[in-house]
Amino acid sequence: MWLAILAVVVGLAILVWSADVFIDGAVALANKLNVPSFLIGVVILGLGTSAPEMVVSVLAALEGSPELALGNAYGSNIINIALVLGATVLISPIIIRKSIINRDMPLLLFVTAVAAWQLSDGTLSNADGMVLIALLVAVLGIQIVLSLREGNHEHEDDTIEDTTQAEHSMAGGLGRLFLGLLVLVLSSRAIVWGAVELATLWGLSELIIGLTIVAVGTSLPELVASISAARKGEHDMALGNIIGSNIFNTLGVVGLAALIAPITPNAIILSRDIVVMGLITLLLFAMCLFTYKTKRKFAQGSGITLILFFVGYTFMLIRTVSM
Repeated sequence: MWLAILAVVVGLAILVWSADVFIDGAVALANKLNVPSFLIGVVILGLGTSAPEMVVSVLAALEGSPELALGNAYGSNIINIALVLGATVLISPIIIRKSIINRDMPLLLFVTAVAAWQLSDGTLSNADGMVLIALLVAVLGIQIVLSLREGNHEHEDDTIEDTTQAEHSMAGGLGRLFLGLLVLVLSSRAIVWGAVELATLWGLSELIIGLTIVAVGTSLPELVASISAARKGEHDMALGNIIGSNIFNTLGVVGLAALIAPITPNAIILSRDIVVMGLITLLLFAMCLFTYKTKRKFAQGSGITLILFFVGYTFMLIRTVSM
């Protein structure tokens, strides 16, 4: 028991530290390369924080359980928007920029629509997996080209906590980035292990543990990275992390799993998870559009709405599995 408590307490402390190191490295890299923070958030933070989901999904497909990859990816997408982004803006409001409305959210909606369309026949074939991977390359290419074309103009007015980050060397920025990511993932796993051990000792069922502690635990890297970025004034990076992670999950994680083995998902994924993922993505776009048009920040009201959505989704999961 004491080992589990130690894992949670120490893990949380290291998690917070590693998130700061991770974001500092990302900011230094963005400044050194003179590229927009949103691009770093989408490509590097999005891919990095989605790495655990990608590994789990590939292993699941290799072990003959490709459906697990689908549930893992779509569940993570829902949690990223509803819980991770919701909690982030409760702590630190985010500025919504024009490029988010005109380019990035429409791309995420398009990716989500493609995922739903591919599942309309009740299966994901190897060919579908190839389409998803090709689409991932295309979407990332569009993001990179357009972001570099726009440059850092939209970011110039932001308040950056530490302008000396630009003085870091390329090697130093990359070193902090990868060290922070590695420790971020390892410490989140330690917290999940300790929390599961404690919950088991306290008599909670495996179902409740899986739907709450494990589900939230797998999103801890995205959560602390986004909160750390938002607190440092890197609003683009915080939101880019969420959008990038969801794009990687939908296209990369599912695409790789389908390439390894065709997926025939359970009907509940088609009638529940893909629908909920579509709804929360549409809700996010509507909220971002309203925030931008009214010249407000994406703040506490939006965060509470997203958190309530997460609570409702969790109760729906528990009720569905219990029936």
